[in-house]
Amino acid sequence: MNNFVYNIPTDIRFGREQIKCLPEELGKLGKKVLLVYGGGSIKRSGLYDKIKELLKDFEMFELSGIEPNPKLSSVEKGSEICKKEGIEVILAVGGGSVIDASKHIAASACYEGKPWDLVLDRSLVKKALPIAVVLTICATGSEMNSGAVISNEKTHEKLEINTPLLYPKLSICDPTYLYTLPAKQTAAGSVDILSHVMEQYFQPNDEAYITDVLSEAVMKTVIKYAKKAMDEPENYEARSNLMWASTIGLNHLLTVGKGGAWSVHPIEHVVSAYYDITHGVGLAIITPAWMTYVLSEHTAPRFARMAKEVFGVNESDDMSAARLAIEKVKEFNGSLGLPAHLSDVGITDEKFDEMASEAVRTSGLSTRAYVKLDKEDVKKIFLLCR
Repeated sequence: MNNFVYNIPTDIRFGREQIKCLPEELGKLGKKVLLVYGGGSIKRSGLYDKIKELLKDFEMFELSGIEPNPKLSSVEKGSEICKKEGIEVILAVGGGSVIDASKHIAASACYEGKPWDLVLDRSLVKKALPIAVVLTICATGSEMNSGAVISNEKTHEKLEINTPLLYPKLSICDPTYLYTLPAKQTAAGSVDILSHVMEQYFQPNDEAYITDVLSEAVMKTVIKYAKKAMDEPENYEARSNLMWASTIGLNHLLTVGKGGAWSVHPIEHVVSAYYDITHGVGLAIITPAWMTYVLSEHTAPRFARMAKEVFGVNESDDMSAARLAIEKVKEFNGSLGLPAHLSDVGITDEKFDEMASEAVRTSGLSTRAYVKLDKEDVKKIFLLCR
């Protein structure tokens, strides 16, 4: 196992009605609050009114309309509000996109330059406003990690800002807030969780046995409950298990002792940066293609282990089991009603060259990935996705 430091300062409040702690806990962070959220779902569900009532003694400002792939322009608006109004704490109500935007706003509010500078050079982040979260979509794990992915509309870049200063101080995770999620969001979120775990599972160092076993448990949980949550939206068992799987999936627990660059996410990030498709949909399309492309005699044992431990495949030959793992992932994605090809979401091969170059340029794909990939490799993966 590699050396590691594991220190997460986020206070997680998980379960029904945990939001009741919000006035007391948020008050410890500040009284001038920027409420950040996406569309109108929190108003339709009544959550917006509940938060406004709970925080009636706070001075509230709002930034709504955060996009599914959060944009730099939204970060710029939020940063301006924070500086103008003297905001003391940011409250993100939503899923990963809202939380990611809030993290970047928190850092940008304490920086005099342009917000995109902080993405290009993380060392410029010296200070950030505290962040609290009320989670309404489980997918990214952003409620308990220090990363945030932001899209620059002008440059077609979708990159991450990551610093310990951006860990949320408080995250309220009530599975009942997931009851009103559309089935397609549940599906895309579930694939995102599974992909996060797979990115950490398929790493150059595979000697962290305990970490791998934990990863397998989380993958099995997603596979067990994703379809159930879609079919039975108010099934608390399904929603609560998926919500906690999402948090564990990217709170760094599943990467300790390992290490290396991710593979599928940087490829998908350029796709959604160029075409603004739902992140989980892109992952569902690209993951089986990546698995197919990197399968070899060298990688087959790891794929075979996933087949056996996660999907219960009973096949002694590693290569045969590995191929079954790929088929099982395809079957899982299909069971959730997700597309299997880029053409299904209106994407042609017009920009494959450009996107392949960007994927390699903006990531560690060519130097630190499980299987190192250059531009031509990524383009071939795109071609497998057509």
